[in-house]
Amino acid sequence: MASPLTADLAIIGSGSGNSLITPFWDDKKVVLADKGIDATGAFGGTCLNVGCIPTKMFVRPAHLARLPEEAARVGVNAQTLGADWAGIRDRIFARVDAISSGGRQYREELAHVELLSEKVTLTGTHSFRTASGQQVTAEQLVIAAGSRPAVPEVPGIGLEQVHTSETIMRLEEFPQRLLIIGGGYIACEFAGIFSGLGSEVTQLNRSQGLMNQLDAEIADAYSAQAEQNWTVRYQRTLAGVVERSEGGVTAHVVTSDGRAEEYDADVVLIAIGRVPNSDLVGAAEAGLDLHADGRIAVDAYQRVLAGGEPVEGLYALGDISSEAMLKHVANHEARVVAHNLENPGQLRTARHEAIPSAVFSHPEIAQVGLTQQQAMDQIGAEHVTVKTQRYGDTAYGWAMEDETGLFKIIADRRNGQILGAHAVGYQASNLIQPVVQAMSFGTDAYTAARGQYWIHPALMEVVENALLGLEVPVPADAPL
Repeated sequence: MASPLTADLAIIGSGSGNSLITPFWDDKKVVLADKGIDATGAFGGTCLNVGCIPTKMFVRPAHLARLPEEAARVGVNAQTLGADWAGIRDRIFARVDAISSGGRQYREELAHVELLSEKVTLTGTHSFRTASGQQVTAEQLVIAAGSRPAVPEVPGIGLEQVHTSETIMRLEEFPQRLLIIGGGYIACEFAGIFSGLGSEVTQLNRSQGLMNQLDAEIADAYSAQAEQNWTVRYQRTLAGVVERSEGGVTAHVVTSDGRAEEYDADVVLIAIGRVPNSDLVGAAEAGLDLHADGRIAVDAYQRVLAGGEPVEGLYALGDISSEAMLKHVANHEARVVAHNLENPGQLRTARHEAIPSAVFSHPEIAQVGLTQQQAMDQIGAEHVTVKTQRYGDTAYGWAMEDETGLFKIIADRRNGQILGAHAVGYQASNLIQPVVQAMSFGTDAYTAARGQYWIHPALMEVVENALLGLEVPVPADAPL
């Protein structure tokens, strides 16, 4: 057994936690522990290896494969002859794997950093033990161990044809028939990817509608379009999976009214959500406070709580503690934690307002802030003003012959404060950014609409018109 290690800083997790190793620590001892992503043992966390980056690299070719559909709307005859799955996959992971292995090598070569590539379990608030028995104690410790796919406990879940988001992108052969279990953002992104590339996709969700955590108007609009783009079935729960003698699998499903159904597929994707890895690091056993969903509880400074009180020198960030479970939030929290580690006498708080997110499905979805119902519940329906702008009612929307895109903004009619924005359609993730900026810097809706030029006839006029359509007061020094 190796001798105990003592460090100035120890980090569990090599995703956003990896960025905490700044030049400040060059003359100090740092331990970085990471077991790697289960499917590949890869270094660098979920986003790089099995999340944001490779999925979006699949989204792009899937979008290009759908271009004939868009072209036909404006009188252009185009054709997609097919998609080279192996070529697409290998292009993506040649780049991703190189970055991952390069990151690992760089950390291994740093004299002041000890990289432990194995699972660890907390033995206290400032210590942990590796699976091989290595004991580590640190003056300051950061838990950034991320999350993992949730998997139901049903028969056949371990079959090689059953996948999660961590393995589905590395399939050797492209599935002609793909069954997706789930109705959230991961399920919907992969439905868009595989259907775009030519797979016959069937998506099952246990509730009515897809993306039900979104604003109801946007969720309904997305669900209606998804139902046109691939097969969607609601109020169905997976009961088990069995292999078929002729190849593939059969999924046994139960409907909400108790009926049994069967679905044949080459591959099943389980995409029912993610769970924080707090249990894997033994957070509860170490006496740390947890939320009901298993996330580690932290205060405004990202310090971990135990018995309701912050533990000095113990921080958590990212999916293991963040309700948002978004990479850009984890990166912000990492910057805050990095500052607080290096400046314990001048702690900074993390900001969790106006957090945007996007779903890169077909069509794309983006959102920030409150839904219409949440706004009405919080400030009263009489104080809420809403404008939903159709893409097709703007000049660029005409050019696209867009009949489905929507951009919705919600504000307080008393003072023009923007409370939320929601979009479904082409480039939704880009269109929403001006509203995110306005919310982040406290710009009221009237000023956001009239205090800047909007390029005509760019698609961004969808956002401008939505802002102009809100019933908000005119500030005393308002721009014209």
